[in-house]
Amino acid sequence: MPVVVDPDPAVLTALLPALPAGSQALDTTDRMAAWLAQHHDEYVVVLGPGLKLVDALDVCEQLRTSRPTVSVVLVLGELDTTMLTQAMKAGARDVVPEGDLESLTSAVARAHQLFVALRGPAGATQVGKVVTVFSPKGGVGKTTMAVNLALALNDGGARRVCLVDLDLAFGDVAITMQLFPNHSLEHAIGSEDSLDLTLLDGLLTRHRDSLMVLAAPAHPDVRERVTPLLVARILRTLREGFDYVVVDTAPSFDEQVLTALDETDECVVVATLDVPTLKNVKVALETLEMLDIAPGHRHLLLNRADDAVGISAEKVETILGMPVAAQIATSMDIAAATNAGTPIVVGSPDHQSSTAILALAAELVGDADDRAAAPATTSTGAPAEPTAAKARFRIRR
Repeated sequence: MPVVVDPDPAVLTALLPALPAGSQALDTTDRMAAWLAQHHDEYVVVLGPGLKLVDALDVCEQLRTSRPTVSVVLVLGELDTTMLTQAMKAGARDVVPEGDLESLTSAVARAHQLFVALRGPAGATQVGKVVTVFSPKGGVGKTTMAVNLALALNDGGARRVCLVDLDLAFGDVAITMQLFPNHSLEHAIGSEDSLDLTLLDGLLTRHRDSLMVLAAPAHPDVRERVTPLLVARILRTLREGFDYVVVDTAPSFDEQVLTALDETDECVVVATLDVPTLKNVKVALETLEMLDIAPGHRHLLLNRADDAVGISAEKVETILGMPVAAQIATSMDIAAATNAGTPIVVGSPDHQSSTAILALAAELVGDADDRAAAPATTSTGAPAEPTAAKARFRIRR
């Protein structure tokens, strides 16, 4: 997907409508470099008018030799013969005036045509990974962990990540991130047969750290109208435009959650050190095993993990029969960071809790890179029928 760079959020907002759905917006060329290091299939970089011309020309010079399949499009506030000459010599593919969105759209389309000619159609496709954060019990800090994990995977914009709030009755992702979305998952209802990345892109809310969010419906009664097929379509469509799709789920095995789990590449199970939660988690893990969900790709995250409660991580591993992937100690700093609207991995990346979450994100990236299996579909692209074991857990309505 195209990447556009400008230090002014207002300029980014103005330029994005001229670019394909799913384009990434970044505020510095350093973040752009990190993005390109992660995306070897990128085909165009759009440099906004807010960048210094010397910096923009430097990017052109570097990419001309290091990434010749990546076109650079310059958007300039003022155009003259000298600027055009400098841009062409530096290696810019196109130069368009600020405010001419039609020319920008055409320039990006030409860049894509060139990329396909050089690399072939398969070089422009991608399939992202779905990471589902689940717990069978509420109140364990699941949403806080999902938000921080999504931001850790996002890595300041180096990867394109979408966080989906699938707690359809009482989702808190938006308020946790202090976002005020104009659209939510509710607005996709009824579009099972027409859903595409362009439609979904219009329903997403952008966080300032380049993370995109698909918010939960505002009213609990909407949950009944969200079909499992719609959930499957949403996740499969988002795979096409994002490197990682992080799903925050409701604390239950309802139809929508089961569908998300069916689509999952990596499953993060959140638990706390109390007997009722561990009992529920053990049952949940047995259910995941029976349904053959993310075998070998389940990760146990212990939140509020303090030995003072009398249950150690080692004892948890024995009880649940799986290793602990990450431990997050009880800390008022996490709550304070959340209340301030700056999740701890962003506000305090060196904090002990942030380090643990970032390490888990690195583990997920490593696991996902080694896993190429795609979710099962029918010949028409519809979700495959669940196995007999999975069907027994579907709630028929």
